[in-house]
Amino acid sequence: MKFQSRRRNGYRTTFQRRKVCRFCVDKSLSVSYKEIDLLQHFVTERGKIIPRRISGNCARHQRRVTRAIKTARTMALLPFTTHHNI
Repeated sequence: MKFQSRRRNGYRTTFQRRKVCRFCVDKSLSVSYKEIDLLQHFVTERGKIIPRRISGNCARHQRRVTRAIKTARTMALLPFTTHHNI
């Protein structure tokens, strides 16, 4: 059941399929600050880290992804923001 909506007491409720952690499903994936292509999936176009409830990561892997993104930013592999006003 991917998407379902019902009306109860005049309110619309939606049910979505539960997201699964891609790192727990595929054990060959690893979180590293060197894998920029993988980390860019967890960063918005403005440079913000996508939260766990949206990305679908488990708590352990979300902490690792966050740490890897911050390390990659420090090493100038990922930008902190997309636009700087001078």
